[in-house]
Amino acid sequence: MRSLIRAGRVLTAVAVAAGLVVAAPAGASTAPQWSSRLDNPYVGARAYVNPEWSARAAAEPGGTAVAGQPTGVWLDSIAAVQGSDGTMGLRDHLDEALRQNATLVQLVLWNLPGRDCGRLATNGELAWDELPRYKQEFVDPIAAILAEPAYARLRVVAVVEPNSLPYLVTHVQPRNDATLNCERVKAAGSYTEGIGYALAKLGAIRNVYNYLDISHHGHIGWDDNRKPTLELLVKAANSGGSRLGNVHGFIANTADYSALREEFIVKTVINGRHIQQTRWVDWNPFLDELSFVDFFRAEAVAAGFGSRVGVLVDTSRNGWGGPNRPTKPGYETNVDVYVDTSRIDRRVRIYNWCNQVDTGLGERPVAAPRPNVDAYVWMKPPGESDGASIPIPIAGENFNRECDPTYEGSPSASPDPTGAMGEAPPAGHWHSAQFRQLLRNAHPAL
Repeated sequence: MRSLIRAGRVLTAVAVAAGLVVAAPAGASTAPQWSSRLDNPYVGARAYVNPEWSARAAAEPGGTAVAGQPTGVWLDSIAAVQGSDGTMGLRDHLDEALRQNATLVQLVLWNLPGRDCGRLATNGELAWDELPRYKQEFVDPIAAILAEPAYARLRVVAVVEPNSLPYLVTHVQPRNDATLNCERVKAAGSYTEGIGYALAKLGAIRNVYNYLDISHHGHIGWDDNRKPTLELLVKAANSGGSRLGNVHGFIANTADYSALREEFIVKTVINGRHIQQTRWVDWNPFLDELSFVDFFRAEAVAAGFGSRVGVLVDTSRNGWGGPNRPTKPGYETNVDVYVDTSRIDRRVRIYNWCNQVDTGLGERPVAAPRPNVDAYVWMKPPGESDGASIPIPIAGENFNRECDPTYEGSPSASPDPTGAMGEAPPAGHWHSAQFRQLLRNAHPAL
């Protein structure tokens, strides 16, 4: 494959062999249709490879095997839009995409006021009451750049504020894990109004495709979490000048670890006990992401979203390969043993989220892998840390005990290990050990 040398960076050309040119279904036209939005923007697209992530991946042993894969570009601060401290800004990425002859760029907007209110590791720069700054200093400049005629031929997939609206269900009263930050942003409408504003501004640009985050089955799978989350999605899509039609689709499992299909849990009752009674399943009606997204999508259409909405599934860290991956249904000693020895997802608890031990790269990015799924994507760039494993004296750095491998929960409760890796850097920093683990445990294997 020929190389492209731009601004001192060497990139491998986008090629079918790297899995970046995704084929259209048989008989479908691959000609650009810039005059109207496509049903699935990934079909026939050549996806942009972020040279900053690619260089870090290629520098790791074995990393060249995946360094040519497309990943999401996260705009997580006002400064990130223009670029700062030598990093590329939005316009730099779009220009590089044109140089690569790419036709699709994946962006993540992630800077809501009071961002990530349910955690500490990745709280943002804007306070819960700074909605005007979010609109004027963050969303407006992004929309202005994307609307420039030079970028009209690029399909831009915009994931709007992942890991936000579900927290307004799971981290507010009367929940035990309610937080003051989530209470504030819900009362102020910062999330719903901010997301609606972003949807409206980006939805006015013909070549932008908005996707809203629906978390994952281990977070909102239960009816009393999933249904209120859907109500908030509807509210957000109708706020800030937006309408439901500005939502092209949804994304699940963003930066998370849930397996696509728990193929070895084939029985529902073991020795008279239902698998929903186990601590792992815990009465959740879903065992994996594909069953969850199929059901959620149908509910979303019934709630008023377009009948053609698609779903993206982030597979950047949900492979769970390696020697500990089960190859058949587990032991039927009792229902807990059966589930624990059958399940592909090896987390100690389904809700553990920070730098998980034994994870692997999942399915490679691909378009239209199954009905109603627009693509498997690596929206979370593999190798970027979720949070520091110990307190670090860095200005603006927060510490969440869920990133501490020695933390086992409240002393008054039964042990609840985090499953986090040790020696992890702050959120967003390169985590070499994690990346090497992802390569080692990739499934499908590299």
